[in-house]
Amino acid sequence: MAKVLVLYASLTGSTEIMAEEMTEHLKSNGHEVDHKSFDLDPIEPNRLEEFDSILFGSYSWDDDIPFEVEDFYFDLDEVDLTGKTVGVFGSCDAYYDIYGPAIDTLAAKAKERGAAVYEEKFKFELEPDDKDIEHGTGFADAVLNLK
Repeated sequence: MAKVLVLYASLTGSTEIMAEEMTEHLKSNGHEVDHKSFDLDPIEPNRLEEFDSILFGSYSWDDDIPFEVEDFYFDLDEVDLTGKTVGVFGSCDAYYDIYGPAIDTLAAKAKERGAAVYEEKFKFELEPDDKDIEHGTGFADAVLNLK
């Protein structure tokens, strides 16, 4: 079984809901999962080497990267993610001109740092519904199966 980190930023609670659902799903399938928040329970970027797979979650509005994620994002420049599988997910709002820029930016950074990034960037509109949650747990499984 894999050792997984689910690390997220959530402004309204929507990305947190998805992160919790993914965490519980992966735990119920026997994986060892650390569940952390960028702002409430941060982790140093150099600790990412402890994990087989990482699921980054972020809300994405008008700004590119939420302020809670900025320092971590720039500190990733010092981290080698080679051999890690990464998936990026989060809540978005179709009101803005660009849909989910933070999710795209985090995925690009993980790939730049050597991670095998799952092709789909899982974006859901505002608060996740049951269909989104089902998709999210399948997304988490797919990320772990990249190896």
